[in-house]
Amino acid sequence: MDSTVAGGLPARTRAPRTDDLDVVLDAHELYRFYRAGEEETLALRGVSLQVRRGETVAVTGPSGSGKSTLLACLAGLDEPSGGAVHVGGVRISHRPEAERARLRARRIGVLLQSGNLLPHLSVRDNVRLARAAAAGDGRRENLSALLDQVGLGHRAHALPQELSGGELARAGLAVALANDPEVLLADEPTGELDGATEQRVLELLRKRAEAGRGVLVVTHSVEAVRIADRVIALRDGRIEAP
Repeated sequence: MDSTVAGGLPARTRAPRTDDLDVVLDAHELYRFYRAGEEETLALRGVSLQVRRGETVAVTGPSGSGKSTLLACLAGLDEPSGGAVHVGGVRISHRPEAERARLRARRIGVLLQSGNLLPHLSVRDNVRLARAAAAGDGRRENLSALLDQVGLGHRAHALPQELSGGELARAGLAVALANDPEVLLADEPTGELDGATEQRVLELLRKRAEAGRGVLVVTHSVEAVRIADRVIALRDGRIEAP
């Protein structure tokens, strides 16, 4: 039976549709409320989307449209007030935070604007720490090979403060890819990069999709939209009709 959450909306826990086994990320009727005293903000208003294996989806929209809130709910970093998120057929929403963290470590790679790196650890140790969160997963490629793939094999022992902006972006991506996740979620991954570095990062994202993973990118970048198979536009917490 559905439980009731903020705003009187049902916290739906339905299983995802099984008629399309390629669906790796399924979000159904997501709502997100924020309250400050008597004031209520509705950041998401019934957002539903799917991402399939091998697909790159770009989410666009003006500031304040709900893009980052949506990504946080998809990643299990935040709980939707209503609706549900399934990853690889497993519900990640409406679980205790510790359970969401375990599922995220094994199934989802997250690349945030603020970066994925701990400042006191080298690039290699940041990736190793991410892998430790999902110990026992046999799908992961060799750590050195992963760093070589993002062009940082020669910077494996550098600290984050020793990296350029482009190297930081690629190091964050290596952390997000540490456990070869089924879904990669990226929040403005090329926002402050020069053109050449942006192209390199986007190429890496596209290669993950070509390897059979699902990729969703929240972005303002025209170039990021260009590599996407589909574009979803958000405005005022809703998906705009095409």
